[in-house]
Amino acid sequence: MRTRVTDMFGIELPIFAFSHCRDVVAAVSRAGGMGVLGALYFTPEELEMELKWIDDHVDGKPYGVDVVMPASYEGAEFAPEELVGRLQSMIPDGHRAFVENLLAKHGVPDLSSDADAGKVLLGWTDATARPQVEVALRHPIALLANALGPPPADVVDLAHAHGVKVAALASTPRHALKQVEVGVDVVVAQGTEAGGHTGEISTMVLIPQVVDAVDVPVLAAGGIGNGRQMAAGMALGAEGVWTGSLWLTVEEADTPEMAKRRILEATSRDTVRSRSWTGKPARLLKNEWTDAWESEESPGTLPMPLQFMLVSNALRRIGRSDASELATFPAGQVIGITNQVRSTKDVVFGLVEEYGEALDRLSRITED
Repeated sequence: MRTRVTDMFGIELPIFAFSHCRDVVAAVSRAGGMGVLGALYFTPEELEMELKWIDDHVDGKPYGVDVVMPASYEGAEFAPEELVGRLQSMIPDGHRAFVENLLAKHGVPDLSSDADAGKVLLGWTDATARPQVEVALRHPIALLANALGPPPADVVDLAHAHGVKVAALASTPRHALKQVEVGVDVVVAQGTEAGGHTGEISTMVLIPQVVDAVDVPVLAAGGIGNGRQMAAGMALGAEGVWTGSLWLTVEEADTPEMAKRRILEATSRDTVRSRSWTGKPARLLKNEWTDAWESEESPGTLPMPLQFMLVSNALRRIGRSDASELATFPAGQVIGITNQVRSTKDVVFGLVEEYGEALDRLSRITED
């Protein structure tokens, strides 16, 4: 397969796989696509270890790193050294009480006294994402991707100075144009079907609009789970696909067993766009957690990054309890067709095989 993105990165297949799991990232790159490591949950020190491991296990194949540098968020004016404290003080007591009452209702215990302090902010801000960028650019990455809004122009310039291409996600043609204005090399047009932060336009409608709006390669994202969907994205003008939820249930994934089981059992109707995770709309597995934040008792969600700071400890407590009805995590509608555990390599090759079968079927239809 050959498109502008395969030529740009020297890869065999225009399949990009976003994952927080280094094993998945390395496996996809070794199989001929490009694995992209989500850096959000790692400290700079942890990210350094993860990327060193990938360097040693990717067989010299290209891979990427995805960061979150939102265009707008609360506390952008605060100095880095006072950021966490100032943001914590902005969280209303009523919201803290709502979370505690919700956990108590479901019998979720406190963390043990020897539990680690956890991470309350992550890379949701410019100040916390820039150190991740610095670490990433010390490694032989081929791609730096930004998940929320156009990346800062100086970060794009810095990546280019290191010979690294830049991609950014867009959920409208207008967003795509803003990405191109700051110099991104690839636009990921992400439909509302996708897991995590998404807009409101469906993939089928969004892709051709973005392709027509920009002159850089476009990757189709949102609802890409098999070769037929990949072929559809390419038919709409995309030059590759960006996949995420597809990799949550592969053998190599470090997805918690409780979450993996729920994904395998879920249908495509079992997700919902909710602000209950980060404060911005993100598609999550629908459950009693997301329902609670939409209920009459809810005080409403807080803007990014306050919402995640409010709930981060609660999510850790839920994860260590038996309250699976509250366990929330990003998942796209494609989970409705991910109903078995396969190796990453098999998934990649399956995409390619199904893609070829789809093209053959279309060819037969158009034959005289």
